[in-house]
Amino acid sequence: MVKLFVEGGGGGLEKECREGFRKFIKKAKIEKRPRIVASGSRSKAFDDYRIAIDNGEEALLLIDSEAPVANQHDADADQWKPWAHLRNHQNDAWEQPAGASDTDCHLMVQCMENWFLADSTTLRKFFGQGFKENKLPAHRPIEQVAKNEVHSALANATRDCKTKGSYRKGAHSFKLLAEVDPDRITAASPWAKRFVDALKKKMHS
Repeated sequence: MVKLFVEGGGGGLEKECREGFRKFIKKAKIEKRPRIVASGSRSKAFDDYRIAIDNGEEALLLIDSEAPVANQHDADADQWKPWAHLRNHQNDAWEQPAGASDTDCHLMVQCMENWFLADSTTLRKFFGQGFKENKLPAHRPIEQVAKNEVHSALANATRDCKTKGSYRKGAHSFKLLAEVDPDRITAASPWAKRFVDALKKKMHS
């Protein structure tokens, strides 16, 4: 059994987190799916992943990068260095666990909400009347939009939505994750494509 440790699901939202990622992975056409573990905080996800690796389990880690990631897109995706980013990020300084590989470490750049920027069609349908697409960042690769800007943009774009109200991470994030189009996200985010491709390879090998 392959375990996928993901950031998210704190505050009693474990079930919603697991379901959001399960549906996203299913829509990405990954028929054989991992056991999804909603770890809550990113540090807890790292600790859970490290323990699984220590125990000899097959595991992957998926967390927010929290910041821009050095451009590695010219190299083959299997050669990218997410552990180097996590080691050098000032809030982490995490060392790559013994037995862990770069190919099993994955980043949502710069956070999960960046993925949503790639699918404004689903955002508009989800939030309904009052959604203002022109409040979203435009004309930039989604991975270059800072985390705080993404959250502010989503709040501004949904402020006048009567049915669901302004975007809130706990209330909306995993429901949206279940609805967005993985093809649009992987086309807009090289790191998301790397994750989906690696998961397909891991599950179908």
